[in-house]
Amino acid sequence: MAGYRELLARVKKEIEEISSIAAHERLHSPAAPLFVDVRESDEWDEGHIPGAVYTGRGRLEQRIEGLVPDKTRQLVVYCSAGSRSAFAAKVLEEMGYEDVVNLAGGFSDWKRNGFEITIPRALTPEQRSRYSRHLLIPEVGEEGQQRLLDARVLLVGAGGLGSPASLYLAAAGVGTLGVVDADVVDESNLQRQIVHSTDRLGEPKVLSAKRTLEGLNPDVHVKTFQERLTSENVERILAEGWDVIVDGADNFPTRYLVNDASVWHGIPVVHGSIYRFEGQVTLFSPGHGPCYRCLFPQPPPPELAPSCAEGGVLGVLPGIIGSIQANEVLKLVLERGDTLAGRLLLFDALGTTLDEVTVRRDPDCPVCGESPTITEYVDYVEFCNAPAVYDA
Repeated sequence: MAGYRELLARVKKEIEEISSIAAHERLHSPAAPLFVDVRESDEWDEGHIPGAVYTGRGRLEQRIEGLVPDKTRQLVVYCSAGSRSAFAAKVLEEMGYEDVVNLAGGFSDWKRNGFEITIPRALTPEQRSRYSRHLLIPEVGEEGQQRLLDARVLLVGAGGLGSPASLYLAAAGVGTLGVVDADVVDESNLQRQIVHSTDRLGEPKVLSAKRTLEGLNPDVHVKTFQERLTSENVERILAEGWDVIVDGADNFPTRYLVNDASVWHGIPVVHGSIYRFEGQVTLFSPGHGPCYRCLFPQPPPPELAPSCAEGGVLGVLPGIIGSIQANEVLKLVLERGDTLAGRLLLFDALGTTLDEVTVRRDPDCPVCGESPTITEYVDYVEFCNAPAVYDA
């Protein structure tokens, strides 16, 4: 029976290898390969090649297709000295990956040549336990969880949509959540606004939400804005530096204000709306699809667009729509999956159906079009001819 050294020598004859110098040159070329690190997690924590993806050798077969679905992409596999990665390269070839090379000398030779490395921040033992189910997912992993912890998400409204969205974002470890809402907790809210509770009646919603969210996850900091979002304060609030906005408003003035501000600041908006048994979700991503005004150039008359307070809403519906909004945020932060940009998702709770409508950017849109005519904030209440309230 062949020993380890004989097996290693045999495998190295069957695979292609590349030197650290040649690999470094390719790293900075237009068609840079993807580096795959197959060391142990503690080795990865001590430093890795910039841009590399991580999967320990023991779970390579299980995780790699999630990390690298394109089997034509050039891969450079490495470990500490080039032995474990040689076997890994052979396995990848057997799995159908077409362009795989082993880094001769491994990470040790890379460092010996003085090439740049990335030293990741490590999760604490408590965080590894809390987010263990995320860490098992190749598309998230430790790097993705760090992204979530670094993310800053602004929720407009702490009502029906903001409640489930904020709870799931906090549970996922989104490090900073901003909450904008001027209202207080009312008994009629509790049928659907699950971030609040009976003992908080009369308490400002932003403070109630902060207590719940920070109690759910100590990694999360909640920044409160106990005020209504207006043309006068939107710049100050956006100056906090948000990565994504979750639109949970239940009125057109706020939706148009959020849209215009997001276009001018280049911040994606995850939009949701609900009414009785129906809900809809989409993503407005400046520069990568339509904006809210492309979809709704003009607001409908107030009598044709009653709020939930006027027309009612099934209590579970905002939970479904708000959860989908949270899912869109996580995909944006993780840069994984296909977003809802250019797609309007329609949910019918009575029929339990999901439909999708394609939404295209309007080249004549007054805000995001080729020749915009709206370049500064307007009186949005007057524009929509409706009172501005939050109560999804």
